Amino acid sequence: MMSEVTRVILDAGHGGEEPGAVYSGRQEKTDALKLTMAVGRLLSDAGIDVMYTRVDDTYQTPYEKAEIGNRSGADYFVSIHRNAMPVPGTASGAQVLIYKNGGAAQAMAEDINRKLQEAGYADLGIIERPGLVVLRETEMPAVLVEAGFIDNEEDNRLFDQNFDGIARGIADGILEAVRGRQEGPAYYQVQTGAYQNPNLAKQQESQLISQGFPAFLIYKDNYYKVRVGAFLNMDYAAQMEKRLRSYGYSTMMVREKGVY
Repeated sequence: MMSEVTRVILDAGHGGEEPGAVYSGRQEKTDALKLTMAVGRLLSDAGIDVMYTRVDDTYQTPYEKAEIGNRSGADYFVSIHRNAMPVPGTASGAQVLIYKNGGAAQAMAEDINRKLQEAGYADLGIIERPGLVVLRETEMPAVLVEAGFIDNEEDNRLFDQNFDGIARGIADGILEAVRGRQEGPAYYQVQTGAYQNPNLAKQQESQLISQGFPAFLIYKDNYYKVRVGAFLNMDYAAQMEKRLRSYGYSTMMVREKGVY
């Protein structure tokens, strides 16, 4: 059991009228939902609070999926898919997509990718995909897992014959990232604002960055929070707080476990 409850929202790619990739009658939406539900059961058994964007053959736009994730209050968003190529059979392996390199999303992507290699997939790496809505519009760390190619016979054979191992691999990758987050060092951050309107938070973040401050946003407790810096040493955080106040900002020092 986890020392504190972490919430993960799982997204089975596509659905309903949008089947995703199709090959020889096999549909991505069906494989994705089956795998997503299996991963969710494993995470629940490990003490994770699991939510889903869909649990049946329902269509949602990518924006709707991202919005469901943002409303959920989850700590992580994990979207599960299968890959395909314009020419069937020309690629094989697993990869994990993220919005940009760095931070908690990349750490989780690396953990999942390593576990999928152990399950038998070739390693296609961690790929930045800033244009994907479910990675760009989600407010929490988000990854998109491509569990092999649906248009590759060998990848399909692996998916079917080692389905439990693949589900376990994704779940274990998520769990490793969660444990790393919970067991990481505590950081002192300086908060300059908390908004229900994300546009106001982004405006303040942009203003701080233009003034040379290392500002960033987190979404927590139903608020978009603007924070500056992440310091292991409280004295350094106090110096940053003093500097921010000299610019006219109202500040509050916060202490967070791990990096959000």
